[in-house]
Amino acid sequence: MLLLTAAAFAQSFVGSITAFKPEDAVVIVKPDKSDAINVSLTPETIFKRIAPGESSLKNATDMKMTDMALGDKVLVSLKPGTFQATRVVVMPASDITKRNEADSLDWNKRGISGVVAAKVGNTITLKKGGIITVDDKTSYRRYNSDSVKFADAKVSKLDEINVGDQVRARGAKSEDGLKVNAEDIVFGTFVTKAGTITAINSDTKEVTVSEIGTNKPLIIKLTADSQIKRMPDMAGRGAAPVPGRMPDLAQMLEHMPGAKLDDLKAGEKIVVSSTKGQKPDEITAIMLLGNADMLIQMATVPSGRGGGAAGGMGMGGGLQTLDLPSMILN
Repeated sequence: MLLLTAAAFAQSFVGSITAFKPEDAVVIVKPDKSDAINVSLTPETIFKRIAPGESSLKNATDMKMTDMALGDKVLVSLKPGTFQATRVVVMPASDITKRNEADSLDWNKRGISGVVAAKVGNTITLKKGGIITVDDKTSYRRYNSDSVKFADAKVSKLDEINVGDQVRARGAKSEDGLKVNAEDIVFGTFVTKAGTITAINSDTKEVTVSEIGTNKPLIIKLTADSQIKRMPDMAGRGAAPVPGRMPDLAQMLEHMPGAKLDDLKAGEKIVVSSTKGQKPDEITAIMLLGNADMLIQMATVPSGRGGGAAGGMGMGGGLQTLDLPSMILN
């Protein structure tokens, strides 16, 4: 492993505060894509506070070193050749949380989402109903492959939206809620997979399954942003599903408590949503749902039968109709 030297490190970097060493006047900052850095603070260090979303330091205000908190996002400027901070610009974690909560509420209030059925000119039609119109002021972001973080979404354009992509749009909404003149659009190519757990690696946070329909091994990677839930045991799990009675899974998941990797067991059937990764045998989980035997059966058993080949398109139209959450905006 290479040692990171002050001379080799960038003069400015962005990261999150993970710890304090007040006795040494040191704050430990973890950049997004490198190891944590011990940043030395001096009497000459300037501290500024800035609101989330601000792109200019003109609106930053003075703050004290003691006002910093764990989890705060910081832009650190270093004295050349050292790890001494000349300036620390702080975006408080509490402000980020409030911004994210308000933003999430706005997406729900003024938004519409679904799978793209057609795209003609400036109009996007969704499969289950809904129309999105765009103009030259609409902004676009596309989820990055192998990442579940909205922060990693890349600036995009209308041309990159394809039939089958999942989209969320917000803007001026019609009274019936079925049409939005979009100010912002977030989209991505997502997949829903199902399988039986064959191995769990707690150290690497990976779950290996035998994929339903192919029996091929599929590695599911879990990150800090991945969500895990487990379906409760259902009465009459061995009974045949009722045709046309697909549950509102999104509503069910909203009220389920979170689960942990340790709650999953070998032999258990799971369903997972993910971005379409670079490797066909490896995905990064957005939502992983355990104890999912009944849901898999309901989605894949041919209509009018009490059983059938897993993977067959039936009453729910296949695994994609389970509508696991795919776009987590915070």
